[in-house]
Amino acid sequence: MPHDIDILIEDDRWSSTGFNTLATDAITAALKALDIHQAELSVLACDDARIAALNADFRNKPTPTNVLSWPEQDLSADPEGEAPQTPAADPGGALSLGDIAIAYETCAREAADQGKPFADHVTHLIVHGTLHLLGYDHIRDLDATRMEALEVKILGSIGVPDPY
Repeated sequence: MPHDIDILIEDDRWSSTGFNTLATDAITAALKALDIHQAELSVLACDDARIAALNADFRNKPTPTNVLSWPEQDLSADPEGEAPQTPAADPGGALSLGDIAIAYETCAREAADQGKPFADHVTHLIVHGTLHLLGYDHIRDLDATRMEALEVKILGSIGVPDPY
């Protein structure tokens, strides 16, 4: 069964980027790499002002950022450094993963600053946000190494070069 990916484009600049396809392809590749066959999540394509408000509300950081994620379940790795936990499916077999928001201006600026194609950078950030929904993080060195290696593998599977 296909994934249920709800995409809301709040900033019209995203419409000309092929965002629906970029987001769907990135999420599908991430879920495939983790052998997840049925999942539900939503993505908000917004601007810096909106993501700054979300960042202030949820992280107490009133500044824009590139991507935010709100996992439905806490799947974080345990303190001994084990991999994230396996998400629990609902009775119908679907996983409700949570929500991702991504900001246009920050993504465009970062892509330009790093000399990367905008589409590749956005794809990376959507993969990154999806992995956060699945309990991956980059707080500790071991976790960052694990997450980055998985991102590189997923991105490579869809033809996006190593972003690191």
